[in-house]
Amino acid sequence: MHRAWLAAGVAFVAILGAAGFRATPGVLITPLQNEFGWSSATISMAVSVNLVLYGLTAPFAAALMDRFGMRRVVSLALLLVAAGSGLTVFMTASWQLLLCWGVLVGLGTGSMALVFVATVTDRWFVRHRGVVTGVLTAAGATGQLIFLPVLAQLADGPGWRVASLTVTGAALVVVPLVWWFLRDRPEDVGTTALGAEPGAVRPEASKENAAVRAVSVLAKAVRTRPFWFLAGGFAICGASTNGLVGTHFIPAAHDHGMPQATAAGLLALVGIFDVVGTVFSGWLSDRVDPRILLGAYYALRGLSLMVLPSLFSASAHPSMLVFIIFYGLDWVATVPPTVALCRRIYGADGAVVFGWVFASHQVGAAIAAVGAGLTRDHLGGYDAAWYGAGALCLLAAGLSVAIGHARTRDGAPTGRQDRTHSPA
Repeated sequence: MHRAWLAAGVAFVAILGAAGFRATPGVLITPLQNEFGWSSATISMAVSVNLVLYGLTAPFAAALMDRFGMRRVVSLALLLVAAGSGLTVFMTASWQLLLCWGVLVGLGTGSMALVFVATVTDRWFVRHRGVVTGVLTAAGATGQLIFLPVLAQLADGPGWRVASLTVTGAALVVVPLVWWFLRDRPEDVGTTALGAEPGAVRPEASKENAAVRAVSVLAKAVRTRPFWFLAGGFAICGASTNGLVGTHFIPAAHDHGMPQATAAGLLALVGIFDVVGTVFSGWLSDRVDPRILLGAYYALRGLSLMVLPSLFSASAHPSMLVFIIFYGLDWVATVPPTVALCRRIYGADGAVVFGWVFASHQVGAAIAAVGAGLTRDHLGGYDAAWYGAGALCLLAAGLSVAIGHARTRDGAPTGRQDRTHSPA
C-alpha cells in the first residue's frame, strides 16, 4: 500500500473531528437559551464569529502548512479546539461563549478546514486526486453523522456541559495520531506522490513568511474574474449550508413541534448521504467539466430550499426525509469541483487561493447564521431565510457557469485542462 493512503487516512480522522466539533453549536442553542436566557441572535453571533474565523484562518493555515508542515499546524489546531470547548463549562456571560466557541474553536477548526484537504491531495496524490478530495471532504459529513446524535442526547440528558467536554476529549485523542503518523511530504519518507511520473521534481517547501504569502496570493487572485465567480458562488454555498441549515435547522424544526433529538437525527442523516454525494462528485470532477457540475449542484439546492418551509411538522414524515436525502447528496458536493478549478486556474497557488475562496464560504455562512437568527427573532419564523437562500443558490449557479467565459491571469481561457501533474 502506498504511503499516500496512510496520510489520507489520518487526514480523514482529523477532518472528521473538526466537522463534528463545528456542528456542536447547533445542538447547544436551545439548552443555552433555557439556562441563560440568551436570544437566538446573541448565540448566533458566537456561531457567526466561529464561521468567519473558520474561513479566514484557512488561507493562512494553508501558507503555514507550506512553511511549518501539516503535522505541526493540525496538532496545534486540535489543542485550540480542546481548550475552546473545555472552557465553555465555566462561562457565565455571552461574551465568553463568543471567545470560546467563536474565537478558539473557530481558529482551531479553520486550520483543519478544506484547505487541509487541498494540501494533502496536492502533495500526496496525482492519480485519484478527485476521488480522494471527495472522500476527505465527505469526512466532514461523517463527523456530523457521528457527533450530532451523540451530542444532542448528551445535551438533552446529562447537559450541554457534558457535550462540550466530550468534544474536548475527542480533540485530544486525535493529537497523537496526527503527530505520529502524518507526514508533510512524500519525500519525508523516501517516496513520491501516488501516480507521479518517475523522476518528477516536487516544489520545495516555501520559505516565505506564511502571512505574506497568503496575502500576496490573494492580491494576485483578486485581479482575475474567475476568483470572484468562485468566491461569490462559494459564499452562497456557505450561507445555504453551514450558516443556515447547519445552524438553524434544529431550532426551526423545534419551532414546529419536532423534538430536538429527532431534528438532530435528521441533520445527521444529511451526513450519511453527503458521504455518497461528495465521493461521487469527486469521481465526476475527474471526468466532467467542474463548472457544469457546480451550476447543477447550486440550481438543485436552490429549488430544494424553496420547498423546505412547507415540509416542517412535528414528525419526520416521508416528504421531509426525501428533502434530507436530496440535500445530503448535494451538501458539500460543490467542494471537489471548486478545488479542481482553483488548481487548474492558479497552479501552485491553488491551495492558498482555495483557502481564500473557502474564506468567502464562511463569510457567507456567518452572515446567514446571524441573518436567520434575526429573522427568527423579528418575524417569528425562518421562512424568509429559506426562500432567500434558495434564490441566492440560483444566482450561484449562474456565477459557476459564467466561469467558463472568464479568463485566467495569464490570459488563457479557464476551460483549458491542467496537465501539469497528469500521469503519463
